[in-house]
Amino acid sequence: MVTFADATTIGAGAIVGIVLGVVGGGGSVLAVPLLVYGVGVSSPHVAMGTSAIAVSVSAFANLVTHWRASNVSWRCAGVFTLSGVIGTLLGSAAAKAVDGQRLLAVFGLLMIVIGLAMLRKPRGPENLDVRLSLGTAPKLLPPLVAYGLGIGLLSGFFGIGGGFLIVPGLMAATGMAITRAIGTSLVSVSVFGASTATSYAASGLIDWHLASFFIVGGICGGLVGTAFGKVLARHKAVLRIAFGLVIVVLGLGLTARGIAHGMPA
Repeated sequence: MVTFADATTIGAGAIVGIVLGVVGGGGSVLAVPLLVYGVGVSSPHVAMGTSAIAVSVSAFANLVTHWRASNVSWRCAGVFTLSGVIGTLLGSAAAKAVDGQRLLAVFGLLMIVIGLAMLRKPRGPENLDVRLSLGTAPKLLPPLVAYGLGIGLLSGFFGIGGGFLIVPGLMAATGMAITRAIGTSLVSVSVFGASTATSYAASGLIDWHLASFFIVGGICGGLVGTAFGKVLARHKAVLRIAFGLVIVVLGLGLTARGIAHGMPA
């Protein structure tokens, strides 16, 4: 029998799936606060571990759709992801030693910084057809490795798939268009989330019951989000600004809650 908590978890997963389908990232930015303040998961660490596995599976489901639409730069994704996996393992190991409420507050501050960065107009023209080859490797490899490692570290530390970091990271490293960055980011989101979840699972910090319902909601929401994404792709500037504003607002709320709950009585 599906309980109210299960239904709430499915709804939360659907919201995350829609966001993943539309913008490729931001799923776990929403997943952690939804699990903590919406579903009622008491431990921020369990919320982060649970969101990591749920977002990983949802991202993979959305990746298939973007792959069919030719929105994935596989070689760039491969370099970025392999570099990032090293960072996620180091980051997740470090995060478990940090107080959960403080972790949420810092997480919120990071969201604000990234959201403000997304609001800025791109400096150069977007590359609609980024290709990693022998000719472009000297230019593309260094920033792909650097951004992948750094974002992987943050992804593991905060227990997130990292898509809201990966999309702007890919755009900064290669100059690719946001629509291509969204599809490409889902490769890293899937792998980063799985890597982070493995670390949390080894410490018993995943609620598998909630994760299963979250995944169901995420897959259903992803189908809706991908359909919306195709329409919004024609308005890339609006998509980028809207995504940035959502992240800033959520970051402010999460930081305030984390600070308030972390204060001694």
